[in-house]
Amino acid sequence: MTIKEATSVVPAAGRGGARLLPGLLVAAGAAAVGYLVNHRFGAASPLVVAIVLGIVLTACGGNRPWLQPGLRFAATTLLRIGIVLLGLQLVLADVVDLGVGPILVVMLGVAASFLTTRWAGRRLGLTTDRSLLVATGVAICGASAVAAMNQVGDGEEEDVVTAVAVVTVLGTLSMIALPALGVLFGLDEVLLGLWVGASVHEVGQVVAVGGAVGATALSAAVVVKLFRVLLLAPLVTLVALGRRSGTSTTDGVRRPPLLPWFVVGFVAAALLRTTGWLPTGLVDLGSLAGTVLLAAAMFALGAAVDLRAVARGGRQAMTAGTVGTLVLSGITLAGLTLTT
Repeated sequence: MTIKEATSVVPAAGRGGARLLPGLLVAAGAAAVGYLVNHRFGAASPLVVAIVLGIVLTACGGNRPWLQPGLRFAATTLLRIGIVLLGLQLVLADVVDLGVGPILVVMLGVAASFLTTRWAGRRLGLTTDRSLLVATGVAICGASAVAAMNQVGDGEEEDVVTAVAVVTVLGTLSMIALPALGVLFGLDEVLLGLWVGASVHEVGQVVAVGGAVGATALSAAVVVKLFRVLLLAPLVTLVALGRRSGTSTTDGVRRPPLLPWFVVGFVAAALLRTTGWLPTGLVDLGSLAGTVLLAAAMFALGAAVDLRAVARGGRQAMTAGTVGTLVLSGITLAGLTLTT
C-alpha cells in the first residue's frame, strides 16, 4: 500500500495526534540514524540513508498499517516545512560575490542539464513525472530537490526513489571523476572548486570533495552549490505554473496553487538569513531541523516503495541522468574556464 492510498482507509476521526505518533516516532528514529551516518561519513546524505531505511523497513515486512498516518504526515507536511528551512543555508550575498560570469554559466548549465535529461527520459520511455524528478535531481541538488519537485508534480513514491538512486550513484561517481579530471586538465584550486559545486549533485558530496581538495576549493564549491539550491525555487515555480495552466477549471480537478507556499517560505528563509539578523546558533539549529525533517520525509517515501517497480525503470532513468550529468559537467567546465 502506498502512502497516497493509505490516507483513503484511515477514518477521519482517527487522524489525530495519537494516530500520527507511531509513524512519526519511527520516521524520527530513521532521520536520527541518517544524521549520525552523515556526521560520521560526510559524503553520505542523511536523506539517502533515510530513504534506504524506509525501503528496508517495507522489504522486511515492518511497514504496518498503524504507521501509515504518521508516515503520510511526514511525507507531506514535514517535507514542506523542511524545504522552507532549507533556505536558511543560503546567503544571497555570497552568491552575488561569485560574479556575473560564473552565475550565468551555472544557470546555463542547470537549464541545459534539466532540459536534456527530460528529453532523454522521454526518448527512453520514462513517464513524464519520473523524467521530471530525475532532471530536477541532476540539475539542482539531489534528493531534496527531487522531494520538493514532487510536491508540485504527481509522481509516485517509486519515481522519487528512482530519481534519488540515480543522483546518488552519479554524484558518487562524480566525486571520484572530477578531482582526477581536475589534475588531468591542470585546474587550479578555485576553478576546480567552482566546477565541483556546479556539477556534483548532493551537498554532502560537494563538501566532501571540496574539503579533500583544499579550503579554497571547499569555499568556492559550497557557494556555487548553494546557488544551484537557490535555483530550485524558480524551477519549481515554473513547473507549478505549467501544471496549473494545463489543468482545466471545468474538469472537476482542483488546480495547483499559483505559487506553492513552501517555495515562498524557502525564499523568505533565504532572505532572512541574508539580512544577518538571525543569531548563528539559531541558523544552525534551523538548518539541522530542516535536514532532520527532510530525512524523516524521505524515510516515509521510501517505506511506500515497491522495489520491483523501481527496478523496471531504473536503467532508463540512470541513462537519462547520465546524459544530463555529462551536459551539466561539460557546459560548466567550459564556461567557468572562460569566465574565471
